[in-house]
Amino acid sequence: MFGSVKEFFDVIMRLILSVQWYDIADIIFVALLLYYAIKMLRQTRAFNLIKGVIFVGVIYMIVSTFNMSATTFLFSRLFSNIFFVMVILFQPEIRHAIESFGRGDLRKISIFTVRGSDEYNDEMRKSASNIARAATIMSEKKIGALMVIEGKTPLGEIISTGTQVDSAVTSPVIENIFFPKAPLHDGAVVIRDNRIHSAGCILPLTQNEVSLELGTRHRAALGMSENSDALVVVVSEETGAISVAHRGVLERDIKLGELTELLTDYLVTEEPEKLRLFGFARRKK
Repeated sequence: MFGSVKEFFDVIMRLILSVQWYDIADIIFVALLLYYAIKMLRQTRAFNLIKGVIFVGVIYMIVSTFNMSATTFLFSRLFSNIFFVMVILFQPEIRHAIESFGRGDLRKISIFTVRGSDEYNDEMRKSASNIARAATIMSEKKIGALMVIEGKTPLGEIISTGTQVDSAVTSPVIENIFFPKAPLHDGAVVIRDNRIHSAGCILPLTQNEVSLELGTRHRAALGMSENSDALVVVVSEETGAISVAHRGVLERDIKLGELTELLTDYLVTEEPEKLRLFGFARRKK
């Protein structure tokens, strides 16, 4: 195809030099859109819908290969209007994405705060301290609370059961949410990407046998920890005791210093599912 290696590299260089700055910007923009679209979909039920659409597409290819006329006709009608079908199926996700861009803040975009950087770790330590402080204050006042810190497992299904808050992780905000007369105090708070994402969320209860001393909040904390790698902090309304659930293990009567250290270990480490404190990595329920 090319007379010599020199000609080959000449062609490559001409292609490189012909690329304009707006071509590079165009590629970066499309890549970012795809990245955040996939990231958003993985956190919601829409990801399962996408898998369903892909599965239907595979079936369509199979029936087309074997010339199944009736089935091929039905699938061809479906895929001829696939754009409108996708808009209908993903209407909530599309609306949420547009709303997110509308109230967007560049500082909240993850590429501007790299996980593991000093800035990121400082923010995580501050959040850990605020969560621990709020739990301690509510413990002293015997105010029941349930806080879920999302790990690597997306909690989109849980978040969808609550009300979006989108607030910084501060002690006063957490205390206000769980104030006994507040409208969202009965559910759980979900903390995602160092933000109080939603409140009033409903968690799955554990299906395993637990102590009769444990109430609904503790059963919900265990259920959440059994179904994800999230760390769940519970404050008992009856006793004021603080407990932490992770990987199906419930550690009770946690003190302020221990809670701060545990939360810091969970939020700052690169592998939040591996906790060193209180035997979470070793103990079985």
